[in-house]
Amino acid sequence: MASTSLSWASSSFLQNHTLPKNIINSDTSKFSDRTSILTVVAQKKAKKVRKIILKEDVNLLGKKGQLLDVKAGYFRNYLLPMGMAQIVTPGLIKEMKLEDDRIEAEKKRVKDEALQLAQIFETVGAFKVKRKGGKGKQIFGSVTAQDLVDIIKAQLQRDVDKRIVSLPEIRETGEYIAELKLHPDVTARVRVTVFAN
Repeated sequence: MASTSLSWASSSFLQNHTLPKNIINSDTSKFSDRTSILTVVAQKKAKKVRKIILKEDVNLLGKKGQLLDVKAGYFRNYLLPMGMAQIVTPGLIKEMKLEDDRIEAEKKRVKDEALQLAQIFETVGAFKVKRKGGKGKQIFGSVTAQDLVDIIKAQLQRDVDKRIVSLPEIRETGEYIAELKLHPDVTARVRVTVFAN
């Protein structure tokens, strides 16, 4: 028991906390007095979590480029070997911000181009379409989105995809409004005048 009192006296806990000298130097019969004074401090189990960024979409976890906290084992055993994620570093965060800024600038540029193109389409006036006429206001056939795309290309030298053209069903002569969805936020409205030969 004498060796026990030496180890108690040399412990860092006792050196950091002041205890009466008579408790430290007392004989082994007063061991019960020492145990009532000492308190055991338990540390919480450390949570093993890693802050990661996903390199690709992961089912039930998140989308590409998303910052997440995941358990260390999940990252080490699944995400890292599959190449789906990497640990976040300050350099990586800076790189992500630059990439986000570049993407935002590109989106803004595309939207500005769409707005300019919409302005051009709306200032042109009406696009004229000739069709062979029938009885009254009837025309043979109908005017399709491809017809409008061909006219736009002939008059403005602009290539437009026919899938973005929304045109009402045209089977008579008259004036109609067509919509061109140039961007998710930008729609140009153009007039189409149909007349018979």
